[in-house]
Amino acid sequence: MGNKLNLDQTKIDGARQAAGKIADQLHTWINDYTTTTIERAVARLLGVDGVDRFGVPLPNVLVDKLHQAGLLDRGFAPWLARTILDTGKTVQEIADAAGKGELDVQGISDFPDAQWIEVADQMAMAAASRICSRRDERTRLMDQAMPMKKPLLYVIVATGNIYEDAVQAKAAALQGADVIAVIRHTGQSLLDYVPFGPTTEGYGGTYATQENFRIVREALDQAGTQSGRYIQLVNYCSGLCMPEIAAMGACERLDMMLNDSMYGVLFRDINMRRTFIDQHFSRMINAYAGIVINTGEDNYLTTSDAFDKGYTVLASQFINEQLALRSGLPEEQIGLGHAFEIDPKMEDGLLMEIAQAQLSREIFPRSPLKYMPPTKHVTGDIFHTYLVNGMFNLTSILTGQEIQLLGMLTEASHTPYLQDRYLSIANARYIFNNARHIGKELIFREEGRIQERAQQILNQACAMLLEIEKIGLEESLARGMFADIKRSHDGGKGKEGVVARHSAYYNPFPAIFLCGFVPKEGRAIECKLI
Repeated sequence: MGNKLNLDQTKIDGARQAAGKIADQLHTWINDYTTTTIERAVARLLGVDGVDRFGVPLPNVLVDKLHQAGLLDRGFAPWLARTILDTGKTVQEIADAAGKGELDVQGISDFPDAQWIEVADQMAMAAASRICSRRDERTRLMDQAMPMKKPLLYVIVATGNIYEDAVQAKAAALQGADVIAVIRHTGQSLLDYVPFGPTTEGYGGTYATQENFRIVREALDQAGTQSGRYIQLVNYCSGLCMPEIAAMGACERLDMMLNDSMYGVLFRDINMRRTFIDQHFSRMINAYAGIVINTGEDNYLTTSDAFDKGYTVLASQFINEQLALRSGLPEEQIGLGHAFEIDPKMEDGLLMEIAQAQLSREIFPRSPLKYMPPTKHVTGDIFHTYLVNGMFNLTSILTGQEIQLLGMLTEASHTPYLQDRYLSIANARYIFNNARHIGKELIFREEGRIQERAQQILNQACAMLLEIEKIGLEESLARGMFADIKRSHDGGKGKEGVVARHSAYYNPFPAIFLCGFVPKEGRAIECKLI
């Protein structure tokens, strides 16, 4: 999109440098800890599945037993590898025995490190191979399908019943949607376990489970075969089970996952340390699986004024980018979020929206920006909403956005009416087709309103980042610098699941994920760790 805003590159570089230092401050301690859900994700990747006779997921059963026994600080993988050597049982046989109370987790014999590490590494390589296979499958299907035009048309399904979700997802894909998100059941982000199997009841959305992922993936592949297109699937891996859901998404070939470093802290009151530790490992999984993450800066504008606090979105984008890079995600997989949320009554509000959208595009040219629709100021007037959504779509094509979550006429409804989804797709397709190259034809007036607004936001974001660099990201969250929400350093849900690592802690996956090891080739490719 070029430099239409006449931005000062030294300020951009300074902001990125400050954000990098903020991320590095977190990484001075992140690798000193693990969490219960990271170890459950390791268990899932190594093959633990199913539930016990009470319906408790077996990854929870095993990890909880190790935690209670004081063994979790060494990691799940060492214990599992030693148990395989000691009992001769398979991974699932061990999990089932633990679920029946037939296995004493403290009664496992010790073995030389080299012996159990070899077993753990072999299992991890097999898991990595399965993820690579799904990633290769995605690449093959995309190569065979018609090329995608940007912005991608992104819509939601949210019935609570996974089988109905699959029907609606397939219908939306055949109507022209490129990306389908299955909205997660309200409150699931606060569950410290992942439900098992297909689910047919959920308020405001559908539970994220591995079987549910599989059902909708199959439906979208069928729609892709019918339409000659590849349809992308999205779900949420934020919350208390972030790494586990990322692992399930990698196994079931999801294409995008909502994965934000601060959303859980601000909007779900999850413990800060738990969130930052979990997001680091979950993003490693997403990076390795080729999954595009979506960050949640748009949410700030639901609690803060979009005009007055637009700079907080940009500051957060800088921080999210740097944290994502440190988890191995390339820029092409960092779907930074922002939103069209300025009050439509504001004079020249559209110009202000264009400035913010163009600013994100120019500062993050390689990232697939996710542009969120108007919600805060949407009313029951569906004709006005349809017009505002059209302005939103026009701004998107003008500024080169890539992932476009389409606005709905019945925005306040958890489950959009079928015709509303159709009309949203028709609205976007009309504007994107009729204004396809408008961004290449128009420039912005030197020192005009759009340039002035963009430069103001950049200046404010730079100042904010420099302040956060001094006080630290955790303190900035405690002071309510994002979304006007204050959170305690040591409070929040899930803090009991944070575990200080023992000097003998071992997890075979970070070395595989961060250095891009490809099992079938037997060698490491470019290491992404910085």
